This record gives sequence, C-alpha cells and structure tokens, in this order.
Amino acid sequence: MNKKYIAEPYRIKMVEPIRETTRKEREMLLKNAGYNPFSLRSEDVYIDLLTDSGTGAMSQEQWGAMMVGDEAYAGSRSFFKLESVVKNITGYQYFMPVHQGRGAEQVFLPQLVTKKGMFYISNIHFDTTRAHVELAGARAIDCVIEECFNIDLDHPFKGNFDLVHLEKLILEKGKENIAGIIMTITNNSAGGQPVSMANLKAVKEIANKFNIPTIIDGARYAENAFFIKEREKGYENKAIIDIVREECSYADVFLMSAKKDGLVNMGGIIAIKDNEQLYNQCRVAVIPYEGFPTYGGLNGRDMEALAVGLMEALDETYLRHRIDQVRYLGDKLKAAGVPIQYPIGGHAVFVECKRMAPHIPSEQFPALSVTNAIYLEAGIRAVEIGTLLLGRDPDTHENIPCVLELMRLAIPRRVYTYRHMDVVADAVIHVYQHRNELKGYEFTYESPILRHFTSTFQPIEN
Repeated sequence: MNKKYIAEPYRIKMVEPIRETTRKEREMLLKNAGYNPFSLRSEDVYIDLLTDSGTGAMSQEQWGAMMVGDEAYAGSRSFFKLESVVKNITGYQYFMPVHQGRGAEQVFLPQLVTKKGMFYISNIHFDTTRAHVELAGARAIDCVIEECFNIDLDHPFKGNFDLVHLEKLILEKGKENIAGIIMTITNNSAGGQPVSMANLKAVKEIANKFNIPTIIDGARYAENAFFIKEREKGYENKAIIDIVREECSYADVFLMSAKKDGLVNMGGIIAIKDNEQLYNQCRVAVIPYEGFPTYGGLNGRDMEALAVGLMEALDETYLRHRIDQVRYLGDKLKAAGVPIQYPIGGHAVFVECKRMAPHIPSEQFPALSVTNAIYLEAGIRAVEIGTLLLGRDPDTHENIPCVLELMRLAIPRRVYTYRHMDVVADAVIHVYQHRNELKGYEFTYESPILRHFTSTFQPIEN
C-alpha cells in the first residue's frame, strides 16, 4: 500500500461473508424496493455505504467490556462508568444516556422552545435534527459559509458558520426568538466538512452577546478534532482529547449519536455543562421517551461498550487511518474526474450529482439516480443527500431549494479494506463515464416526514 495512506491499525479476527448478486438480480431487487436503497435487504448489498451510523466494528476491548455489563434498571454501575468517561471528555457536570442521536434530539430540543415559531440556527441541520426542530414547533435555519458550495475550492474548514450572517439572522428574527445555535461537527450535509476551533469560539462569543444557548451536535466530534490538529495553526502538537475539551468548552450542551464516534452499534448522549434546571427538565422528559435516566434506552452492555469506544475514537492512529481511508476513495474518484466535495471530509466521500447529471432537474432527484446506478452496477449502497433528503418547507410545502445534489458514500468504521474502496471507486467511475444514460425519478409514494427513508419511486422514461 502506498505510504501516503496509513494501513489498517488492527488485525481482523472475525469475518462476515458478503454475497455478490448479478445485474439481473439487482434490477429486480431495486424495483421491489421501490427504487429506494433504504428498502433493500442488507444481504442483497455487496458493499454497504448507506451510513456510518451504528455500522462499525467493535474492538476486542469493547466486546470484553460487555461481559461485565450491569443490567440494573436504576443506578447501574455501567451507567456510572460511562458517566465518568463522558464527564472526563467533555468537562460537563450533567449526563444522561439515550438510545441514539434522535433520542437526544427528541428529549432535548423541545426544552428550549418556549413558544411556537422560534428558530434553531445551525451551520447545517441534518435530516433528523431538522425534523425534531420542526416537531418541537420551531423552524430550522442553516447558516454555513458560501465556500461550502464551491466543491472545487480547497478550503480547510468548509463546515464553518457564516459569522456575519449568523449575527444578522439573530438581529432579524430577534434574540428572544432564537431557541439555540447548533454547531454540527463535522458538518455532515456540507460534505463531512470540519469546523475550525476559531469558528466555534466566535459562534460562542456571538451567542453569549445575545444570551443564546449553544449546542454541539457531536456525532463526529473526534474526527473534527483530528482535522483541527491537521489544519489549524497552533493545534498541531496538541493531544486529540485536549482539542475535544476545547471544542466542548464553546458549547452549553453536547448531543451525540454515539453510533459514529462512539464506535458502538447503539447509543447516544445528552451532556449539559452546568445548567441544573435544564438537566432536570431533560431528566423528566427522558423517562417517557427513552427510559430511566441511568439507562436511557440502553442496557448495561451497551453502556460498557460505549465507555470503551469513546476513548478508542480519540486515538490518533485510529483517526489517521479513518481519515486516510475516506481520502483514499475520494482521491481515486477525483483523479478520474468525478465531481466530489473537496477537500475530502471525515466520514464519507460526497459526489456532486447535479454536475454529474445536469440533464436531470433537482425535482427528479439526480443524486438518487446516481445512487441507484451504482447499486445496479456493483451492488454498492449509498444515500442521497440533496433535494429528496432536504424535503419540503413545513409552511409552503414546496421543495426546499438545494444548492448541492450529493450522493454520500459513508464508510463504516473498521469494517472495509482499501481493496473494497477500489471496488467502490471502479463502480462510481463507470457510472460517471456513462452518466448521459442516467434517468430521473418521480414519487409513487411520498412520506410526509423524513421522506427519503420510506418513499417509493419509479424511473422517468423519456
């Protein structure tokens, strides 16, 4: 392997066979799934890059820790072990587990919405965050820098907030109408792009000026810390955990889907810096939705694995390989002319499908077209991050305009090898070379919320 990319810093002790299907089989399977990759069975997928959420491989230390999980309903020793780790990493006073990130959003986000019509502002809300903002009676506003939308621009922190626009939005909407500012790190919908420490600090300063709470959506906070170490002056010699602690210092609340940088298959976190009243509100809300505050939808085994995984994800050698593997795939695609978000992000490679298939209008979902094409070509499952995912405006019911029509190739942690990435690259490049053959899609059923998960489609025949 080229030394440009670090080799896997682990040995494989257990394998799961994967099955290759024929092109004819895949045509029928995709049709039966309503041309929605979410509805495919995993056994019919050769390389699964649908998501990096809960799809990673756990370490021997994690599996060993699960053997001592305490399954007590209340006061589990496994909870206190996990609580100690979370407090050590974040520096926050209060913690409760939940079953995954959307559990954290469902419990926490309504707590700051004191009246209907308030706003959450984010660098970019991801799909479930946007949905839970709306379910809480608020509205989601995105406020990312314009450089994010120029996929060819080599900018080190394309996930950053537009600070001038952020302050302008607060003044326009009124500070009393801003429920909170959500700092998504890394910024998933921007292409897995990191946020600089300077930007986090500046957002916090603006928030303090107007007395607005700040929330970190920290699903990939460790990957974001690695990018800061690599790209931001003054951090090159700092330990990852110290960078993480500084990240957390610029927020009041830390919400996390632990299925990413927690290196587990199930779990989530609500951590609150020092607001006891807000913590007590969440403790009340977590019981009907997630369970008692010392288990929050998890069993003791889950909490034990998460306590170990959170620390493993801060290991610099692990993170370097993680970022390198994603970059390896992105470099191969970029070298072949495939339009991708650049620089390459932390957890996935994002292919820009509006440029790849300019003959398909946004309302016919060009990124879904490309996603389905690579499944038909090689049995590879990816996901659309574009007009389909963004959905409809909750007030006008019109499709929300989407600047980038992205296909996300999300790489599970510690699962695939560089050779698997070669197979993915070959398939995407083949589809790119035959891009004029791509067709748009239309709904046969449109789900009223989070429509990309369960809607069905049919190809539009010209």
